[in-house]
Amino acid sequence: MHVVPGLKVLYFGTPVVLISSLNEDGTANLAPMSSAWWLNQSCMLGLGNSARTTANLLRDGDCVLNLPSSAMVDAVDRLALTTGRPDVPDHKVEQGYRYEPDKFSVAGLTEQVSDVVRAPRVAECPIQMECRVVSAHPVGRPTPQATAFQVEVLRAHVEEELVIPGTSHVDPLGWDPLIMKFCEFFGGGGNVHPSRLAEGWNMPHDLRTSTV
Repeated sequence: MHVVPGLKVLYFGTPVVLISSLNEDGTANLAPMSSAWWLNQSCMLGLGNSARTTANLLRDGDCVLNLPSSAMVDAVDRLALTTGRPDVPDHKVEQGYRYEPDKFSVAGLTEQVSDVVRAPRVAECPIQMECRVVSAHPVGRPTPQATAFQVEVLRAHVEEELVIPGTSHVDPLGWDPLIMKFCEFFGGGGNVHPSRLAEGWNMPHDLRTSTV
C-alpha cells in the first residue's frame, strides 16, 4: 500500500560532488552538493541562491566537479554546515552554519592546478571534471530560491586504476562513489558515516553505520 506523506524534501540519492570555484578575491571555495546529473558532456547542477558557489558561478563561470569516493566521507562531512559567505544568511545561522574562508584546509584536502579552468581541482578525488557554465536558470516560484546551472565538461581526469585497461571507460566495479540519500551518506550499499547536514536540517535518521 502506498501512502502520501507530503515529503519535505525530494532527495532520493545522487553522488556527492565537491564543487571548487573561485571567490571574487581569487581564493578557492569548496562546497559539497548532490543535486547533479550528467548527460553526454554536460552536467546540470542545482544550487541554492544563498550559496557562495552560486555567486561564484554566476560571476566567474568556471568550476571543477570533484567526485569523492565513499572512503572520503570524513573530509566531505567536515565541510557540512560551513559557508564561504562572511555574511552568513539568517536561515543558515539557524541550521548551525558558520563562515569558513579556507574550505580546503577544513576538509584536509589539497588544491591541484587545473588544465583549462582557473578553479583548482581536489587532488584526493579520483574523478575531477573541469567545467564552464553554459547557462543558468532560476528555479522556484514566486521568488526563485535556487539556480539550475548547465555546465560543459571541458576535461575529465580519472585515477588510472579506475579506467578499464585499453578503453576510455570507468570500471563500474572499481568506482565506489559517495552517495547522499535524504542527507545521509552511503557507499557500497551501506550507511557509512553520521551526517552533520542531516542534523542541521532536522532530518530523522537512524545511524546504522557500516564499513566499506
